[in-house]
Amino acid sequence: MTYTVIRGDTLWHIARIHGLTLQELLAVNPQITNPNLIFPGQVINIPKINKNHYTVKQGDSMWQIAKNLNVTPQDLMENNPQISNPNTLFPGQIIYTPSDDTAPIIPSTPVVPSDIKNLETEVVKLINSERTKAGRAVLTENSNLSNAARLKSEDFVNNKYFSHESPTYGSPFNMLSSLGITYTAAAENIASGQRNAEEVMKYWMNSPGHRANILSSSYNQIGVGVARDQNGNLYWTQLFIKN
Repeated sequence: MTYTVIRGDTLWHIARIHGLTLQELLAVNPQITNPNLIFPGQVINIPKINKNHYTVKQGDSMWQIAKNLNVTPQDLMENNPQISNPNTLFPGQIIYTPSDDTAPIIPSTPVVPSDIKNLETEVVKLINSERTKAGRAVLTENSNLSNAARLKSEDFVNNKYFSHESPTYGSPFNMLSSLGITYTAAAENIASGQRNAEEVMKYWMNSPGHRANILSSSYNQIGVGVARDQNGNLYWTQLFIKN
């Protein structure tokens, strides 16, 4: 099994998502003399996984995976000592499952509430309306990019912060790369507290930096993600890329 390096990858991250230690990964890649120096397009050998395993999907939690496997979260954690924080999982990460071959492996499928999806759709419409008025080409909505934007907004809620730099995913650029989203240019707009799509667009359009991203000719795709916290406050993320 091999893995092809993408922009933003580190050897530590590649090891982590495959449930390996850095030493285990280096042991099967003697061609890598400097673990801090890898480049996009480089092929990394991945040792064969002999244990039963589950690949994390977007929206998964350790609790949900354990429930689907009919085991306790504690059992799952004991089988995965490489995971230091059970609240931080990455799509594509390998979770070793208990050795019982009869245990079902059922991927969880995140369901986007209709009101949240409607807000996201309305923001995309308003963005393209503003771009049309400014004589710019409309942006194509990219579902993978919208999923990434939604993950970022949910990260605000789950980790109680508000910043472009995520404690879970790092910078927006690192996040896109870790999710397998390729780009030649990218940008992120974030906002919190606005009650609807019109309010958040007014906020962004009145901010020179956010407005520049919305109207920029450097991007051709858009993703919008919204999340609501337990108090009903909304968090908004726009991701722009050029592919």
